[in-house]
Amino acid sequence: MRLTNKGRYAVMAMADLAFNADKGPISLTEISLRQNISLAYLEQIFLKLKTNKLVRSSRGATGGYVLEKPASEIKLSNIIFAVDEEVKTLNCKKNSRRGCNNKSTKCITHNLWDQLDQHINGFFEKVKLQDLTKTAEK
Repeated sequence: MRLTNKGRYAVMAMADLAFNADKGPISLTEISLRQNISLAYLEQIFLKLKTNKLVRSSRGATGGYVLEKPASEIKLSNIIFAVDEEVKTLNCKKNSRRGCNNKSTKCITHNLWDQLDQHINGFFEKVKLQDLTKTAEK
């Protein structure tokens, strides 16, 4: 299974933003310090989140980022997709005629990994950003 730091950090940063939404715009420096994520890396992530209309920014002394829509409307799959991530357990292309081992057939465990892939992506599709803030303590 492949979910890189980019996907995990994007979810962490968005959860931080949602958790602190009542404080107004949040700077990336604050998120960086609270979540121990490189500021430069957060800047790259938030550029993609902004492009995908998950966050919006404001400038000035009290500037920062806020969620573009309520946390109850943002699925984890939206965040992961926004930063060009995908959770993939198969080594082959799912609908390819070429098999998992570059042979003409799928590997013996192909269906197992395919079902796991569907389960994981289905999970990220069901969980909302708001669900993460409910389990965190202030």
